[in-house]
Formats: sequence, structure tokens, C-alpha cells
Amino acid sequence: MLFNSLYFLFQYLPLVAFVFLALSRYRRQISILLRTLERNIGCACLALASLYFYAYWDVTYIFLLLGSIILNYKTGCWISMIRDSNKARAKTLLIRAVACNLLTLAYFKYFVFFTTSFNSLFGTSFPLFTIILPLGISFFTFTQIAFLVDVYQGKATEFNFIHYLLFVTYFPHLIAGPILHHAQMMPQFKRLEKFEINWDNLVIGISFFTIGLAKKVFIADTCAGFSTPIFDAAKAGKLIPFVDSWLGAYAYSLQLYFDFSGYCDMAIGISYIFNIRLPYNFNSPYKAVNIIDFWRRWHITLSVFLRDYLYIPLGGNRQGKWRRYANLFITMLLGGLWHGAGWTFILWGALHGLYLVINHGFHAFREKMGWKHGMWSLPGRMLGTGVTFVAVMIAWVLFRSENMLSVQTMLSCMTGGNGFSLTPVYIYHCPLLMHPLLIPGFILIWAMPNTQQLLGIHDTSDTETGTITGIPPWWMWVFIGTLLGAGIIQLLLAQMHGKTSEFLYYQF
Repeated sequence: MLFNSLYFLFQYLPLVAFVFLALSRYRRQISILLRTLERNIGCACLALASLYFYAYWDVTYIFLLLGSIILNYKTGCWISMIRDSNKARAKTLLIRAVACNLLTLAYFKYFVFFTTSFNSLFGTSFPLFTIILPLGISFFTFTQIAFLVDVYQGKATEFNFIHYLLFVTYFPHLIAGPILHHAQMMPQFKRLEKFEINWDNLVIGISFFTIGLAKKVFIADTCAGFSTPIFDAAKAGKLIPFVDSWLGAYAYSLQLYFDFSGYCDMAIGISYIFNIRLPYNFNSPYKAVNIIDFWRRWHITLSVFLRDYLYIPLGGNRQGKWRRYANLFITMLLGGLWHGAGWTFILWGALHGLYLVINHGFHAFREKMGWKHGMWSLPGRMLGTGVTFVAVMIAWVLFRSENMLSVQTMLSCMTGGNGFSLTPVYIYHCPLLMHPLLIPGFILIWAMPNTQQLLGIHDTSDTETGTITGIPPWWMWVFIGTLLGAGIIQLLLAQMHGKTSEFLYYQF
């Protein structure tokens, strides 16, 4: 089910919100019949709605999801019971549970890729068969691995099954993130007052959702109309004019930015409606002054997961400079593989690993030379932001390309392999500086505040301390109302032409 579908907007979300608020309002009366559910009635409502949300895509895989939840929950309870009395046994259980999760993920997501690669490398002919990738499997797998590790370390101590079920299945994050942490969500599920009507949260939630919807339907989907023909041509091995190759990469950079940012805003907005705060997963990453800064801003919860559960266990920066660089590279390499089963994703992760090694190496060189950390002037910061964006945009070519031929063609044309013609072929015929993607994209990304800044929300990843610092002015609500109306009209027109598109991160 898509957040930008009319069914979700006009049927699913209003019905779930109405039932949730109605049950919350009359929970004490309901508790006379279902006394044990008084404190869990809101969670139970959202958990059932989330299971339906997932089953709407393919009811078959609801059993995979439920089986994964039950097994991980029971294993977590078992580890918690014996952690203090039998540490070795608890560690064995943890290793087996994590391995089981990863093997399940590997089967559904990587079996065909690994088998095809093995057959190609060694000339074997192991049979291939079609495997449908369950939606969100990477997200609910990583979420539960983090839970198991936290239980083993004594960080997770709350084992209410209804809360855990909602923690894993909560529909705003289930399909495309963010990756939730047990400690962020369980306190929110426990507090009874969270299941009461909060008009401020309701208004903020609708605002977040509307801005995210506008990013998706007006900007991301429009940019797709520019980037897709160019990458399709590259996939077919066609030579692309120099300016088209760069504008295609730029258009995809904008498409992915506003698609993912739009999804994150919509997920946060939906959660505000239910008085639940998701961690921010996106913080103006193209404003980053270097690659380190970029990964603190892009897909924040994935970066935190990779740091806490992969980079640090590998040794982090505790075993010398060169081991640190190796750990960074391995972490990003596996982060690339997490995004998709293909050599293009692996190379994308490797390239970002190389970027991070260079960035950290430069920082070490700067410290050795005695250069102050804050020495950079505004022009220097602007240069750093520009270089970072170009580096990220080149890496997105690997991320977007469907095969190595497409990568080779795009990068060759971007470096002048097909000449340096400035005449567009695959996109609108207009002077380069007047291209409709250039100036608006620049203004929206680098000159405008992000959504949380626009609405006066101050929060990072802490769902407990985020605050609304003031009620936005009246003109902001007029703007939000206009955006919502225009977005619904755009969706109606798109659905009439059969053009409603899914979010890009659904495939990961």
C-alpha cells in the first residue's frame, strides 16, 4: 500500500486514525470487557492495522513476518532470562538468532544474485528460480537484530508482546524505514497518555505528511521523467550527449533526495497523528560539507545501525589508523550490499567506503599540519559542499544503474567519452542554464530550510526530547492547505493515467 495512493489517503489512514482515537477515548469502558488490554488498546489497534497494511501487498508473506516476530521475541526473552546466569549460553543463542535472521534475508534477497555470480565465475549451472522479495524484509530484519543485541547487552528490558509486535510492524516505518531502536519506541508505547487526542500533534502531523506528499508527487516524480530516459538509454548501451549524462545524474540525485525525504516526512507525519515520534532519518544531506557529514545526515538510522552493530564490533577506531580505515571500508561495502543484490550496489558501497577513508585521512593530515578545525571560510565551506555533492552524484550513477554496461556508458559519457556536446537529446531542448531542474533544485536543496526547520521542530534522533518551539504563522497553514489540495489533485490526475509511483526505498 502506497502512502501516495488514494486508497491510503481517503480510506485506510482516516479509518485507522478514527478507530485509534475512538478506542483511546473509550478505553476505560472497553477495559471492563477486556481488562488486560486497557493499557495496550492503542498499541493493539495500531499493530492490527499494521499487519493489515503489510498483508494488503501480499497476504502470503504475513506468515513470514509473524514467524520472524514470534521467534525473535521468544529468543529475546530466553536470552534475557539466562544472560546473567549463563553468559556463554546467551551468547550462543544470540549468534544463532542473528545467523537465522541473516540467512533468511540472504535467501530472499541474495540467493539469485549469489547463484548467478557463482555460475558465472566457476562455469557451473546451479538452477535458478524466481523469488519474490518480501517488502521491508531488510528493515524488519535489522530492527530485530538490533533488539536481540540490545537484550544480550542488557539495554532492552521491556518484553510486552503487543508492544514488541507494534515495534516491528508499525506501518509508517515497516516498508522503507527508519530502522527503529527498541529504546526509542518502547517508552512511548508504555505511556498511557500517548493514546489521547493531541490537537497540536495532529496539526503538525498533517503538515509533515502534506509536505512529504508534495515532495513526492510534484518533485520526485517529475525528476523521474528526466532521469529515467537517460538511464534507460545507458542500459541499452546507447551513447548519451555530455550535457544529458550530467543532467540525468543530477535529475536522479534530486529524484532520490525528494523521494526519500518525502517518505520520511510522511512517516513522521503519520506518527504524529498517533502521538508517536519517529527518529528523524533525513537532515538536508546535500548541505553536507564532506562525506562524513553526509552520512550523518542521509538515512541517519541506517548510519547509526551500521556504526553500532557493524563498525564498532569490527573494532571501530580502537585498533590503529589502518584498521580503522579497513573497518570503514568493510562497513560501507556491506551497507551497499544491504541496499540491493547486485554488483552496482557493492561498488556504490565500496566507493563511499573509499570516500570516507580519504575524508578521514585528510582530517588526520590536517591535524598533523596543525590546521584548526574551524579554519574554513564561507567560500571554503561552499567549495566543500560542492565537491561533496558532485562525489555523491557520481556515486548515485552506480546506485541507479541496473547493470555494469549502464555504469560504463554513463561514466564514459560524463567524462567526455561521447564528446562535449551541450545539445540535449533525451530531455527538454532548452539552454543549459534555463533548464527547469537546475535553478529550482538548487533553491529547494541548498537555500530552503528542511521540513522540521520550516515547522519549528527541534529534534535529532531522540524521540523523547523533541520539542515544538512555536506555532507556525497563519500563512504557513494556508500554504500547507494549498499544498494538500494541489497534491490530491495531482494524485487524482496521476491515477486517471495510471501513473502512481512507489517510493524508491520500497525496493530495498
